[in-house]
Amino acid sequence: MSLFDTSRPGEIDHQRPLADRMRPRTLDEFVGQEHILAPGKPLRVQIDRDDIGSLIFWGPPGVGKTTLAKIIAALTHAEFIEFSAVLAGIKEIKQVMADAERARQYGARTIVFVDEIHRFNRAQQDAFLPHVERGNIRLIGATTENPSFEVNSALLSRSRVYTLTPLTEEQIIALLHSALVDRERGLAELEVTADEPALARIAAYSSGDARSGYNVLEVAAQSAGATASRTITEQIVADALQRRVLRYDKSGEEHYNLISALHKSVRNSDPDAALYWLARMIESGEDPLYIARRVVRMAVEDIGLADPNALALTLAAKEAIDFLGLPEANLALAQAVVYLSIAPKSNALYTAYGDVQADVESTAADPVPLHLRNAPTKLMKEIGYGSGYKYAHDFADKTTDMQCLPDNLKDRVYYHPTEQGVEKRIKDRLEEIRRRRRRTEDSDQ
Repeated sequence: MSLFDTSRPGEIDHQRPLADRMRPRTLDEFVGQEHILAPGKPLRVQIDRDDIGSLIFWGPPGVGKTTLAKIIAALTHAEFIEFSAVLAGIKEIKQVMADAERARQYGARTIVFVDEIHRFNRAQQDAFLPHVERGNIRLIGATTENPSFEVNSALLSRSRVYTLTPLTEEQIIALLHSALVDRERGLAELEVTADEPALARIAAYSSGDARSGYNVLEVAAQSAGATASRTITEQIVADALQRRVLRYDKSGEEHYNLISALHKSVRNSDPDAALYWLARMIESGEDPLYIARRVVRMAVEDIGLADPNALALTLAAKEAIDFLGLPEANLALAQAVVYLSIAPKSNALYTAYGDVQADVESTAADPVPLHLRNAPTKLMKEIGYGSGYKYAHDFADKTTDMQCLPDNLKDRVYYHPTEQGVEKRIKDRLEEIRRRRRRTEDSDQ
């Protein structure tokens, strides 16, 4: 099968999906991405100057990455070659690169578009490098993953990265309206209309993905065409949707974005947002044990001793997953994140341990003071192990002035309890212990 686009310009195949038929052919038809395509914006300036170089388009599905590449090729009068990183290998890449090099000798320009470029391994990505450097091709890569992690640095340094954003609901509704009245490429021949709430529902469920919106509209329009009213209603849309498919990749950036949103909502004491992000992860198919592990981490990092019950409750939620399974255990996780959200917050333990780690790394590893060492043998006692140890229970206040840190860290204080929750009582207790210790020191002098 040829890698070149052999379709004839202007030819419309009505067997193709609606999303493909409605693909914009010019920048004027293109909807969205005004932050890079509006007059005076960076990509628009590059296109107007016919100086695009190599590009990486980074964004979610259905926002126009492939379409934009095809429009650029048409505007710059370049041969457009499309690769799929799922199907192409080194052999195909080398063949196309050779063809592009010969074409350049005759003054022709070639744009190589690589869809899902993040799926190419390093060797495949490297195969493009010499041809990009020599100007044999202009590479346009499309990826749904963060190119900082998925595109090798050499190729990334030779490309300009543009971030494409999800379309707004208003933009998708406008596209759906256009498809309903377009007789050449759209659905006008079906002679159906649509209720505005029905289109709004399609737009909401599309999550900024125009392709998804077109797919639902096409099914709904065919169903409406068989009714007496020939109107797309909310019920027809609901039947077409069946169940929403949420965009998610357990190993991709969206995975980390969602858990970050959950953690920061809990930290900000926002139970409503925490429940929302939790549901997004669960309904997308995330491993509930992964969520449970992160929720336990939230309990010890952001709440700590301000509410010691937080750790116990999150561990109980983890046990509920094992005992109940899904979907019943969803509520256990929901209970945990709401509890954490409304619990008093303290990162005193988190920062204290960080300070301890820094000192362990940056200061001398002084030996344990002799008076803190056990002396199970006669020799150990003779050389001073345990000498001077003060047993706290032998003292009325259950505290002594005994030094427990190494000499080089003698007066170091790591843990600074807050005024939040139980930590307020801990703070008062620590202050009382320190007062007693000072009194003991003063009486010994």
